Amino acid sequence: MNQPRIGVTRWEDVTGERIADYYRRIREAGGVEADLGPDVALRDPNELMRELDGLVLTGGVDIDPAVYGAERHPKTNRSLRERDDFEAGLVLAAINLDVPVLGICRGHQILNVVCGGQLLQHIDDGSHRADYKADPSGVSREHTVSLNGRLAAIYGESEILVNSRHHQAVTLDVLGGGLRVLGAAPDGIVEALEREGSRWVLSVQWHPERPEGQIPGFAERSRRLFAALVEAARGR
Repeated sequence: MNQPRIGVTRWEDVTGERIADYYRRIREAGGVEADLGPDVALRDPNELMRELDGLVLTGGVDIDPAVYGAERHPKTNRSLRERDDFEAGLVLAAINLDVPVLGICRGHQILNVVCGGQLLQHIDDGSHRADYKADPSGVSREHTVSLNGRLAAIYGESEILVNSRHHQAVTLDVLGGGLRVLGAAPDGIVEALEREGSRWVLSVQWHPERPEGQIPGFAERSRRLFAALVEAARGR
């Protein structure tokens, strides 16, 4: 059985973002990772995507609000425009070439922005943000997500408990065009998306790559998502 090559974006721009976790999930699912770090950011995204069978967009720093035509909120953290532009180009190329995409956390947000949406730049109550007071590496928050459509089929459940490590979000009032909501938190934050018209372009706001041993069954459920990605990549 062939091992699909899954491109994984890699930037050393945020504390606690563990690239090895993404690689492990891809390997468990039968794929092989391909590094998409700053050293390839100047390459043509279309050329890169022609060499790959799938794409994973990882977590990281806040997207520059200028990318989606908004003023910077006082609570918006530093941005890396080079990464914003590179990843937006990868998403567009992947969509055009029918390469399966899985956006995670920031990757979920960049998909929304690429599709013409914006972001809620700060969740005031801090309910979704990692707890850096409890641990310097940031303990994940936890909450439920209601699932529907393709994502409910992948997980085999209509509600799951997820980890949460973000302070910006996709909400219904800033949703990008052609996107279908596949998951939502109890407070209404959009937690999962699917691009209509694409064979396999999904995103989740949580971090399925992380072990999160304190959440029963989390790793096992997460493997289903990466298995679905690799299977879609194998079908190209």
